[in-house]
Formats: sequence, C-alpha cells, structure tokens
Amino acid sequence: MQSNTMVVTRKIQLLIDSKDPEVVKETWTQLYRWQNICFRAANMIVSHHYLQAQVKDFFYFTEEIKLKLMNQKTDENGILQLSREGSIYQVLSRHFKGQIPMNMMGCLNHSLLSYFDKEKVAYWKGEKSLRNYKKNISMPFSAAAITKVTRTENGRDFRFNLFKIAFRTYLGIDKSNKRLMLERIRTGDLTMLTSQLQLIKGKIFLLAAIRIDKEQNSLDMAVIAEASLSIEHPVVVKIGKYECAIGSKEEFLHRRLAIKAAISRMQKGASFNCGGHGRKRKMKSLNDYWHMEKRYVEAKLHVYSRMLINFCLKHQAATILLVNQQAKEELAKENDFLLQNWSYFSLKEKISYKAEKAGIQVIVE
Repeated sequence: MQSNTMVVTRKIQLLIDSKDPEVVKETWTQLYRWQNICFRAANMIVSHHYLQAQVKDFFYFTEEIKLKLMNQKTDENGILQLSREGSIYQVLSRHFKGQIPMNMMGCLNHSLLSYFDKEKVAYWKGEKSLRNYKKNISMPFSAAAITKVTRTENGRDFRFNLFKIAFRTYLGIDKSNKRLMLERIRTGDLTMLTSQLQLIKGKIFLLAAIRIDKEQNSLDMAVIAEASLSIEHPVVVKIGKYECAIGSKEEFLHRRLAIKAAISRMQKGASFNCGGHGRKRKMKSLNDYWHMEKRYVEAKLHVYSRMLINFCLKHQAATILLVNQQAKEELAKENDFLLQNWSYFSLKEKISYKAEKAGIQVIVE
C-alpha cells in the first residue's frame, strides 16, 4: 500500500545563541570534539559490522558449530551477548561514554547498520568497498534531543536547545517554507525525525528530516506520461496526443560550456594572480566559477523537473515512464562529452523527488 507521507530534508543555518565570546568559543570546541568522535566511531561501527558478518570466513570451525549473529538469549546458536546493533552500541559506550551524548552514538549506529545491510550483497560480490567516513561527517541525533523550541523576538527565527546547547536559526530569504515548517513542528502539526548537525567552513547547519503529507492531486491511473531525457532537449514528454519539449541543448549546454571555458582560462592564469594569502587568494576566482557552474546546473535541473511535473498534473498523468533511461546512462558512461556535461542522474533524482511529492509514480525503463 502506497504511503500518503514522505520525508524531506531542509538545510537550516544555525547560530550559537549567546553573546558571551567565551561561551561561543567553548561551544565551537565542543562541537568539533563531537564531530571528531563521530568520525572515529563511524569507521569503527562499519568495521565491526563487517567483522561480524565475516566471522565464519576468519575462523575454521567444525561442522557441529552453528553460528548466528543473534542474541544468545533469544537463539541457542547465537554468538552475541546482545543484538547486532546492541553489541556495537556496547562497544561505543565503552569507548566514548561521557565524551559525547550517547543519543548521537545510537543514531549513528542505527543509520550505518541500515546502510550496511542494503549494501552487503555488493560487498560480498566485490562490486563495492566498505564506506570510509571522513572528518567532516555529519552528527545525527533524534528529534527528542531538541527541546524548548520558541520564536525569537523578531518573529522570523526560532530558538531551541540541543543537548543543552542554545541555538538560534538564521533563515534569511526563505524560499522553501522552512519558517512555516518549523512553526508546524513547534505546534506539533509536523513530525521531525532523526536529523543531523553539520559543520561547514565555520558555519553550523541543521539537516532537518521532516515527515510531510503528499499533495492530493486529481490523477488518472490510466494516463501515462512518456518522458525521454536527452542531450538535444533535456526533457521531452508525451501524453497521448500532447507533446512538450522542455529546454534545449543550446539553452542548457551553451551556457555550461561557456562557464567551463572560463574555468579553463582561470586555471591557466591562476599562477599569475596576486598572493596575499597564498593558494587561497590565487584560487579564489577559480573557485567562484566552479560554484557558478554547480549553481547554474542545479537551478536548471530544478526548473526542468518542475516543468515536467506541472505538465503531468495539467493532464492528470499518474505515472511517468522514463523511456530507455538505463541504456542512455550506460551510453553516457562511454562518452566523455556526455559524462562531463550532461546530468542524467541528477535530473532523474529531482524528477523522482518532485513526482513522489505530487503523488506520481516514476518508472525507469
């Protein structure tokens, strides 16, 4: 049965809600310490889950010995004192209890176990390597860790406590209804799920996972929209006798190639830029163009996917069929030009997200 709800993630900038410089400095130190512990714990968790799953291959047992990765109390063949997740949590508690809220460790352990179970078949086949986590890892926590959510004096932002640390949101120009969502979370109309805290270049971000209701649109299950993603036209959609070409090669690719040409020129001239702050100053203009290309592509793909969904809603199409999409993606991998300049996966991802929110099913052919 199809669910009427979905989970969306909203990135919200946070500020430490204190005017005392010492408190702010201590809080930053604490957050970076927690991030370092999460980095170490994440790699430890993945290693332990892999070792548990491979225990039969690391030892030579007699045929009489039966092994199950289960709690010995619930299964006589179990080899663990607790469940798989519980046994790893016990290891984490022994190493990090008192240094970091164990709520974070529990959420981290649970999420990494789910990733491991989804990917373990690929590990056994040698198609995928174990995940390797870096020092800029996000710190997960349960929604119950957020307390005392109130509005600020200006009515535009929100205050709350996270593990006894006072934070304040900085919403700025709100284009994705973050303010409305936070207000509905505060009043209990929306549910916040396990979310993450992220530290990026001296800024704090809350990656809030929120369960929302899907849009209730009038759709006809018999109507199917056949969509084709290509280089000539980003999206060509056909519903019965109606056909629409969304975007064009000249409009999308010409601008992107112009930005790439500018990046190439910047790379050649970077060594002649003035220093002042070393490599950072010399690479500033080049980094600006890299970010420009990324923002341009993301904006265009959002526009194309939104236009496709609107066209489907106009004609009440309940299903989008992406025609020959898998073959096109395989072809793109062999073509350097398509691989570098076209964004099949990102466009497909945005179409799937917007379609799910609108209650439209996406089928990849």
